[in-house]
Amino acid sequence: DVQLQASGGGLVQAGGSLRLSCAASGFTDDDYAVGWFRQAPGKEREGVSCISRSDGSTYYADSVKGRFAISSDNAKNTVYLQMNSLKPEDTALYYCAAARPGVCMVVAGRIIGMNYWGKGTQVTVSS
Repeated sequence: DVQLQASGGGLVQAGGSLRLSCAASGFTDDDYAVGWFRQAPGKEREGVSCISRSDGSTYYADSVKGRFAISSDNAKNTVYLQMNSLKPEDTALYYCAAARPGVCMVVAGRIIGMNYWGKGTQVTVSS
C-alpha cells in the first residue's frame, strides 16, 4: 500500500524557516508527483507546491513563490518543502499527497489529480 508521512512542522516566529519532509512508501517506480497542501481553520485547502519526481518540474502557488522551495531526494523517496520568510498567514495544517502518473496538474491555480494523501503536520507562525 502507498503511504505518505509528513513531518517537520512546528512553532516558529515570523521570518523564520522550517523544512517539511514527506516520506513516501509503496511506490514501485518514480513515476509520481508529490504535492504539498495546507488548510487553515475556516479556510479551503490550498495547494502550495508540487514536484514531478521523474523530471523535476515544479509548481508554486503565488502565495509562496520566492519563499518556499520544493525538492526531491529520490534515493530516500522523500520530498522536502523548505519554507523561508514565514508569515503568520502560513499557519496551517500541511499535507503531502501524491499523483500517478508523475505530472503536476494545475488548473486555475489549483493542484488537482492527487490519488494518495498523508496525514498532516502542523505549522504555526507567531507574529
